[in-house]
Amino acid sequence: HAHAYLTGRGITKETTEQFGVGLFPGKGSMSGRVVIPIHNERGELVAYAGRSIDGAEPRYKLPAGFHKAAEVFNLHRLIAGKGADELVVVEGFFDCMKVSQAGFPCVALMGSSLSAQQEELLCRHCKVVVLMFDGDEAGSRATDDCLVRLARRGLWVKVVVLQPGQQPDQLSSEELTGLLRK
Repeated sequence: HAHAYLTGRGITKETTEQFGVGLFPGKGSMSGRVVIPIHNERGELVAYAGRSIDGAEPRYKLPAGFHKAAEVFNLHRLIAGKGADELVVVEGFFDCMKVSQAGFPCVALMGSSLSAQQEELLCRHCKVVVLMFDGDEAGSRATDDCLVRLARRGLWVKVVVLQPGQQPDQLSSEELTGLLRK
């Protein structure tokens, strides 16, 4: 849990333990990668994502047959904790860990697009969504799309716009708190 790659990204040992994240030293497709368990809304383990730590491509490996568009990363923890009326939605795993580490209920789409299944999961389990996507073109498109779709479904949607090039996982807990408490 305390691998230098994780601490270098500002993820504490407590957070990696909470999320079950760590380096996989064994053999196979995830060898030498940081593995991130992915659960469905019921808390059942459905996949592992493997993040390259040495620049190898692909950056992320997912198991064959797993459809990330069918799940919302970390939603099961919020449901198990009796839910959250308001939650932050980000793009990636590390964004989610950093925002959670800063004290905010957070989930990730595992990409920059909202699928119909993910939309349904969010609408079923929360009332207020705070969109905090990367400060790039894909993040801007995702923000616009999610804002329209989720508001149309009756959710209250807030938007946090990051500066060009910024990503939530690159911000400190203090910076995240300042942006999310406005």
